[in-house]
Amino acid sequence: MQEKQLFEYAVIRLVPRVEREEFLNVGIVLYAKKPKFLNVLFGLDAERLKIFAAYLNIEEVQAHLCAFEKICEGDRESGPIGQLDMASRFRWLTATRSTVVQTSRVHSGLCSDPAATLKKLYEEMVL
Repeated sequence: MQEKQLFEYAVIRLVPRVEREEFLNVGIVLYAKKPKFLNVLFGLDAERLKIFAAYLNIEEVQAHLCAFEKICEGDRESGPIGQLDMASRFRWLTATRSTVVQTSRVHSGLCSDPAATLKKLYEEMVL
């Protein structure tokens, strides 16, 4: 039996009108220190998004979500943030923002497989 590891995650939300505080869950970002895991899963349902906020530019939102992916990977294209250590990148991604793409508060738990946990959380909270 594998030892369980502490992980932290946040739900990525699309908040078209920040002042109304209405949101649509679009992804999950998950960090686990000991196995050195930082990854994100996201998806945009174009039809659902049109109903929720027809005025949003889907390509622009997709680009913002792809930035999460690049930062998680530590991609050079993600700029100075992408060059930070994993914990710092996770903290930066989950910092409180008042923008269209933002995250929930950070939650924690224990798991033996961070990738499987990320997928499970995505299925439960986004799909």
